[in-house]
Amino acid sequence: MKLLRSIFYKLIEVITPILAAFSVGGILIMLVGENPFSIYKIMIEKSLFTVSGILKTLHLASPIILTGLAIAITFKANIFNMGVEGGAVLGGFFAGVIGFSIKGMLSVFHIILCLIVGVLVGILFALIPAILKAYYKVDEMVVTLMLNYVVVELVKYLSEGVFRDPSSGYVATYAINKNAMFNKLFGANITVFFFISLLVFMVMLIIFKKTKLGFEINAIGKNPEFAEATGMEVRKKILITMFISGALSGLAGAGYLMSEKYRFTLDFSGNPGLGWDGMLVSLLGNHNPLGVLTAAIFYAALKTGSEYLGIYTNIPKDIVAIIQGLLILFLSTKLVVTKIGISRSKKKNKFSRALSIESSLGGTCKNESNK
Repeated sequence: MKLLRSIFYKLIEVITPILAAFSVGGILIMLVGENPFSIYKIMIEKSLFTVSGILKTLHLASPIILTGLAIAITFKANIFNMGVEGGAVLGGFFAGVIGFSIKGMLSVFHIILCLIVGVLVGILFALIPAILKAYYKVDEMVVTLMLNYVVVELVKYLSEGVFRDPSSGYVATYAINKNAMFNKLFGANITVFFFISLLVFMVMLIIFKKTKLGFEINAIGKNPEFAEATGMEVRKKILITMFISGALSGLAGAGYLMSEKYRFTLDFSGNPGLGWDGMLVSLLGNHNPLGVLTAAIFYAALKTGSEYLGIYTNIPKDIVAIIQGLLILFLSTKLVVTKIGISRSKKKNKFSRALSIESSLGGTCKNESNK
């Protein structure tokens, strides 16, 4: 009975922000003079119930699955990593540099090399806040947020300077070589990158559910002091967790550039960005791999469906951006409440321990005086 009640409450937590976002979006659609149910029906049918639509949806979901998992593993460990966006951007940029710099390499090796570079860059970027948190107790939320701005300025400088393609009419790097591109499959938008994302998802599912590392990450997230008292190396686990998160974010950026963009532009990650999309789907999926996968496909379906609105209705596809923004708003509220709740819980536990120690000391002193 308790299990059913727990599942019910978790479903309510997931469904409530979705219904709220779609309700507000529906009101805006009605103000324009359209039927919101018809609009949502078109979006769902075109993105999930046609062959071309579902393949495109899965293609768009590929990098979001990875960034969602990158967020999920850190949040499970109570590490508020806001640097997934920066890791994805850096991974995409430097994978692109390798993609257009090296010529004549066999396609399979060129693709693998680009992905490895993207992963390594993501790891190095994530290890900066990881070391600061593990050894110096620096707030990772602040550090990762600030580092994102550093990344924006860095790639902007490099894109406008030494790596800029002078033949392009806008700020962009050179296009990657064909040997470094993921080719389209089945005559549709989907590429091998989706299957790589799916393979990574299965590995992460095993890590979360079947390994000692997954258990320790969960334990550290719930009570880091207790975890350390039982012999878990919390510092080491923080580094490992951020290592995995950085690798996933770098892979997401590299794969997205090689399967969709093919060159780095200043709007490479989109709006709000791959990392922030990942945060949304992680929150929506309750930081669970299966939930992340489902939420990523749902979120990608919104993007796919929006492209048909201009064809069949008078509603601009920007309505989807509004719905996405509302989802982010409602889910970020949940994130803030979670953060505050954890902070209060820690303070309460410290206060309780202090009272317990004081009480025991008081009892000892009383016994000594009686003697």
